[in-house]
Amino acid sequence: MSTDNEPTTTKEKRSFFDSFLAKVLNFDKFLDQKFDIVLLRFVNILRYIFIMIMISYLAVCLMSLFYKVVSFTAMQGALDFVSIKNILTDGLFTLIVLAIVKTLFIKNGFDYAITFLEITFVVLVRKMILLETDPSETLLLLVLGVTSALFFILIVYIHVLKNKEKKEEELKEKPSL
Repeated sequence: MSTDNEPTTTKEKRSFFDSFLAKVLNFDKFLDQKFDIVLLRFVNILRYIFIMIMISYLAVCLMSLFYKVVSFTAMQGALDFVSIKNILTDGLFTLIVLAIVKTLFIKNGFDYAITFLEITFVVLVRKMILLETDPSETLLLLVLGVTSALFFILIVYIHVLKNKEKKEEELKEKPSL
């Protein structure tokens, strides 16, 4: 008789183990889903806090740029090259901050990548403006110039492709008469 009870006991142990394992896995899935939702909400809250900080920083950059333009113009009248260069570099920096803030609102990965390509282009141009025209920097200026020209061509090409694709989609959506 003991041999008949052993398979039943083993089956009972196995079914108990299987049901316990199933309950643990279901609980794990439940926790995983809830935890993902909580983490996603936490990350979104941090993202919005960061966006608010960056918008505040952008406002400070714009006020600083406005103040420099007004104060330099009031002091000098016609601006000299050094003042213009200072305002231009600050303006380009503000443009970079503005582009970064803009990327924080982009949901599409392709547009996100294009915007960072545009930011990189502005950073390269800003670097070229800040470099002194020293003969020892000629190679660096040449490389930066070629790189920024390639970035500019790539940006324009991608925008042309996007506009072409958008027009083709509009033509497909229009009903034929």
